[in-house]
Amino acid sequence: MADSQRFAALFSGGKDSTFAVHRAIEQGRQMSVLITLKSKNPASVMYHVPNIDFAKLQAKAIGIPQIFRLTDGVKEKDLADLKLALQEAVRKYKITGLIFGAVSSEHMRYRIEAVCADLGLKTAAPLWHLDPERYLTEMVREGFEIIIISCTGSGFTPAWLGRRLDLQAIQELKQLHHKFGVHISGEGGEFKTIVIDGPMFKKRLEIKDAEKVWSGDSGFYIVKRAKLVNKK
Repeated sequence: MADSQRFAALFSGGKDSTFAVHRAIEQGRQMSVLITLKSKNPASVMYHVPNIDFAKLQAKAIGIPQIFRLTDGVKEKDLADLKLALQEAVRKYKITGLIFGAVSSEHMRYRIEAVCADLGLKTAAPLWHLDPERYLTEMVREGFEIIIISCTGSGFTPAWLGRRLDLQAIQELKQLHHKFGVHISGEGGEFKTIVIDGPMFKKRLEIKDAEKVWSGDSGFYIVKRAKLVNKK
C-alpha cells in the first residue's frame, strides 16, 4: 500500500464498522479519520441509529480523528449528507479512499461506491461476503467486547438486550437462524451492537448507566452514560 493512500472509514461504533477498521489497519491501510453520521430518522436504512452519540467516545478510545455530522436519514438525501462528510474528509485529511463494513448488502455497497466514485475515491469493504459465524467468532477470539443494543423479530427476548456477544451467543444466533431465519450477523437489522473494547482500543468504554426498553417483539438497550477507562 502506497504511503499516499489515506483512508476514511464509515463508522457507527457497531461490530461491522469497527471490525472493518481493524481489518483495514491489519492490511496496512492508513486510517486518517472516522466518519459518523447521526440520523434524525430512527428508521434510517442507511445509518446505524441506536446509541450513535457514543461513537464519539469510541473514536477517542481508538485514537483516530472523527467527523460527526447530522443527517435527516431520508432516502437519497442521506447520500448527499454522506457526500458532504466525505468532501470534508478530503479537505481536512486528504483522504483518497473509504473503508466501510458492508457484509452482504448489495444495495448499501452500491450506494456508497456510487458516492465515492463521484468524488474519485477508492473503496474497500474488508468484510464483504465473509462467513458471518466465522468472522463473529474471530472478533470474539481476537478480544473484541461487543454488546447487543437492539433486536427485533421472532426469537429475540429482552434478555438479549445488553448481552455480550460471545461464543455462546453466536451459537444461539445460529439456532435463531435455523428456526426463524435470523441473519447470524444481523445484516437484516435483526440486531445491532456497540463495541466497547478491542485490540486497537487504547482505552475501553465502561457503561455506567443503561436502560432496557421492550415493546412487542423488539427493544433497545439505551446507554445513558459511559466513560473511558484504562485497559487492564
